[in-house]
Amino acid sequence: MNAEFMGALAQIEKEKHISKDVLIDAIEAALISAYKRNFGTSQNVMVNIDRLTGGVRVFTKKKVVEIPDNDLSEISLEEAKNISGKYEIGDIVDIEVTPKKFGRIAAQTAKQVVVQRIREAERGIIFDEFVNKENDIVTGIVQRWEKKNVMVEMGKVEAILVPNEQVASEQYNFNERIKIYVLEVKKTTKGPQVFVSRTHPGLVKRLFEKEVPEIHDGIVEIKSISREPGSRTKIAVHSNEPNVDPVGACVGHKGNRVQVIVDELRGEKIDIIKWSEDPAEYIATSLSPAKVLKVDVNESDKSAKVVVPDYQLSLAIGKEGQNARLAAKLTGWKIDIKSESQLK
Repeated sequence: MNAEFMGALAQIEKEKHISKDVLIDAIEAALISAYKRNFGTSQNVMVNIDRLTGGVRVFTKKKVVEIPDNDLSEISLEEAKNISGKYEIGDIVDIEVTPKKFGRIAAQTAKQVVVQRIREAERGIIFDEFVNKENDIVTGIVQRWEKKNVMVEMGKVEAILVPNEQVASEQYNFNERIKIYVLEVKKTTKGPQVFVSRTHPGLVKRLFEKEVPEIHDGIVEIKSISREPGSRTKIAVHSNEPNVDPVGACVGHKGNRVQVIVDELRGEKIDIIKWSEDPAEYIATSLSPAKVLKVDVNESDKSAKVVVPDYQLSLAIGKEGQNARLAAKLTGWKIDIKSESQLK
């Protein structure tokens, strides 16, 4: 190694934001291993790299004793005094043992260490970038399939859309742009591993936050979401300002805001309801589009008995019980639905 190499390290520090001292420390540590590996020694050695010239020197450390028992780790007081009169029993002497052919080994090792550290640093930067996107949505491009996993390109990384996070009714086509919810970012030796979802309720939440300025600004608040991906979602919203209609803000003029989200979710139906502190009112609204006549709530076990007109019973329950199921999940209450005639 030489001064030119040290200049290259300074350039790497500037461009890659990897400390020159950190690189040199790593190279020195690697050279100790390389020395022991190539010269078959178990000596206690240290490597010193001159920060200006790039010169490499290897030293073995020996303890000063009266009569050495181990020549690899000990040196007699007499020999130590020949090196310098300052040494006493118990001192550590650094003796240079740099091999003549060590320069070539040092250069190869240094290059390997630098390349490895640059890769690690770049992986770290990418990880930091994507870990901040956890619980947010990003746009990705469908690239390929690995078994049943869909691999989605997200700039510098490929995200993994596992089968459980895929919507059963959706097809993911090559080069198609899709919005995905970032579930988790893991740090691995091969770089960050990003897991994403198309089924998570957070996807719907983030889409509304991006499409509805009142939600983004905190005027309208999303209180709860229940979702059966690909089929239907219920979302409860509340306005922090009396003169702002939370449902109207989410629907938009002629339904344009919610339609953008429905299109992104490929036709998934979305019921937007007004949240209420009153459980009876909240439960009645949650069964929308069905009309409710009466709600009796039992606070002790968070259950409610709901009465609807006979002609509204199937609508309130929904196909295969979906409407009632989503309403229960949205409100957190157990809901028992009866028609008027069933109560007679």
